[in-house]
Amino acid sequence: MNDWQRKSPLDWETYVNKLVKVFAVKKHEYEGWVLTVDPVSATIVLATFPENQEGSLSFIMGHAVQKVEVLREGDGDTERRLAAILAPRESRAYSPQELRERRDALKAWLEANHIPVGEQGELGRTLSVAGVLSIEPPYGPEQCSSANEIILARVQGLLQRFL
Repeated sequence: MNDWQRKSPLDWETYVNKLVKVFAVKKHEYEGWVLTVDPVSATIVLATFPENQEGSLSFIMGHAVQKVEVLREGDGDTERRLAAILAPRESRAYSPQELRERRDALKAWLEANHIPVGEQGELGRTLSVAGVLSIEPPYGPEQCSSANEIILARVQGLLQRFL
């Protein structure tokens, strides 16, 4: 076990949101912003932001880390960029009117395809499919939940085609 792996999660947390250079075995060097460190394997997750490109992630396994050198502290902008890497792509805010339109369009489409659907919950915001699956706003495949995995997979597939 190397020195990096012997550190505690509190030690690793001090590296988060900082620009670092990681020296690894076989003279490999990696540079990037520390997004997180896995507390079990000591793996470092580095984010880089090449100009005019989306950010990318690199994973340096804990057993390969020989030394980590902090190059620069992160600021508020850096923290926002790092948080945005893990945010869902379609995490946009919908107005109440847009949500109603999405719900009504999905409900009409399910009914047109002879799938039993109803509304439940507060203000009828949740759609219930055959009483065994629910779809929460904003009514996409990720918002489906059911104890029946077969029905869940099939309805999610239908929603993919609908959207």
